[in-house]
Amino acid sequence: MTTGVRRRMGVEERRQQLIAVALDLFSRRSPSEVSIDDIAAAAGISRPLVYHYFPGKHSLYEAAVRRAADELSRRFVEPAEGPLGARLLRVMGRYFDFVDEHGPGFSALLRGGTAVGSPEADAVVDEVRDAACEQVLRHLEIASPGPRLALVVRAWVGLAETTALTWLEGRAIPRGELEVQLVHDFMALAVVTSATDPETRDVVLRVIGQEPQDSPFGDLIRHLESLGLG
Repeated sequence: MTTGVRRRMGVEERRQQLIAVALDLFSRRSPSEVSIDDIAAAAGISRPLVYHYFPGKHSLYEAAVRRAADELSRRFVEPAEGPLGARLLRVMGRYFDFVDEHGPGFSALLRGGTAVGSPEADAVVDEVRDAACEQVLRHLEIASPGPRLALVVRAWVGLAETTALTWLEGRAIPRGELEVQLVHDFMALAVVTSATDPETRDVVLRVIGQEPQDSPFGDLIRHLESLGLG
């Protein structure tokens, strides 16, 4: 038999609850449209109690962005096993899972503190981009890339962000097609750069040499060959 008495939360447990509630609200609406009253109501507590744990919406927003950033960073972690194309495709699948889960608020989360004037949140989102680049370079087996290869990786991470944001506006293209396209885009960026950068050329040749015919990169090569470009 239940008594209906609520269990009293500890300080850290309550903080984590508020962060989760705020992240859910920020994931569905722009941060500028979410008030402390909204957060308090969703958490089932009073407005003053929210301020007891966080001094204001900015600090709660920054904590929510940090949690989302940590989760997004984990989506880029992939065992260094098997062909690179297949690895990147699995990463893109988890990346778009995150985008899908956070819905309309993904753009606000990704843009960090721009929406609420928080440089701290901007820095957190930059950390996500750095972590994503580091993971890609790890799969390329490159510890210290030259400037051109580093630019390829950074540009690809930015392209994934832009593609996801555009997809959210209308979801006109099936996400599975975009995931494959982004994997192809990575190789396309690398191939173009390889024309003037020996380091990138070596990476491209090594990766292509390890790809089976039924991999995403194998599909791209066959497509180019069908156009007379392979």
